[in-house]
Amino acid sequence: MTEATLRLPQAVLVEHRFAVPLDHAQPDGEQLTVFAREVAAPDGRDRPYLVFLQGGPGGESPRPVPVTGTPSWLERALRDYRVLLLDQRGTGLSSPVGAPPAGSTPQQQADRLALFRADAIVADLELVREQLGAERWSLLGQSFGGFCTLRYLSVAPHALREAYVTGGLPPVAVPVDDVYALTWQRMAERNEAYAARHPGDRDRLRELLALAEAGELRLPHGERVTARRLRSLGGSLGMSDGADTVHHLVERPPGSAAFRHDLGPTLPFGGRSPLYALLNEACYADGGATRWAALRTMPDAFREDPTLLFGEHVFPWTFEDDAELAPWAAAADLLAQREWPALYDADVLRASDVPCAAAVYAEDPYVIREHSEATAALLPGMRTWVTGALDHNALRAHGAVVLDRLIGMVRERP
Repeated sequence: MTEATLRLPQAVLVEHRFAVPLDHAQPDGEQLTVFAREVAAPDGRDRPYLVFLQGGPGGESPRPVPVTGTPSWLERALRDYRVLLLDQRGTGLSSPVGAPPAGSTPQQQADRLALFRADAIVADLELVREQLGAERWSLLGQSFGGFCTLRYLSVAPHALREAYVTGGLPPVAVPVDDVYALTWQRMAERNEAYAARHPGDRDRLRELLALAEAGELRLPHGERVTARRLRSLGGSLGMSDGADTVHHLVERPPGSAAFRHDLGPTLPFGGRSPLYALLNEACYADGGATRWAALRTMPDAFREDPTLLFGEHVFPWTFEDDAELAPWAAAADLLAQREWPALYDADVLRASDVPCAAAVYAEDPYVIREHSEATAALLPGMRTWVTGALDHNALRAHGAVVLDRLIGMVRERP
């Protein structure tokens, strides 16, 4: 372990780098670096750890800006904890996943990528905890970070003081097709709400889709955007600002430099890490193969009406139509056929006495309310806050309020 310390008037930042095995089944094999930034109030270096597990997969932890209170929940957290912002393996300043390793086969690529799920992230954290000398610590898991939290509760509950989850209580032992059927249902509702909020956008989308079909919709560097890729703009509709984000894009003239500039960052999956696309379906596989579940379960309405936008759905063509992802296409197909081991242990969860609190968003199209409530019922120490007033990005948009409520729920336990 190596570390570097930066002292600011508002906070103390300690940067940690840890060596962890690529494959925890082979601890003496290839090693990765895992980066974590510890943030503490100037007088809070002896407070207990709160580990933040970012959404994803493939999302790096937020970069703290103590002067501006970013992220918004951090100031509240620092009143009780020192916070460990983990760059999960393959992200941020941890050993990155970029292009496929030179000379590797698709099977070798898929086998390597399979070592970047929640089970490996939790195994990394157990090594980190031991090296930091923490007997127990607390977790805050956002979205996919909640999936990692439930994995932690399944395999090492003894290491946890308490756990907070926001928009991320995953389904346990639910067939992946059942999961995706409900995500499509929620996305139909989100499309309806978007159309009601911005009724003129349906015609604008038709114009954009026609341009895409004609090969005339392009990013600033000239890459063509296909019609089916354009429909992935709906991936943001589950956020409180998602409908307005899409509207502010499609209201621009499609031939303008401003439209081309904004289109790329609004499309999901490409960018800093390919893990978001490559392991998205695998996150929901609590055993078994996914076999392109989003495509197989797509409702007829989405097949027939091209103005209905997709959600957080990954398809084989996601890797065909995105130049950054195209080198991974064959490995992605192998991952879709892979028989995944289970992530969660229902018996261990039922026996857990770890105090937990979770914010469950009633209309969330990514992590379905019904599944989250069923999972919460497995955990004796879990208290839930089910709300229709907040969306999937509530920790980002209203972080201090959300975290304060969850901390209060844990501390009010009888």
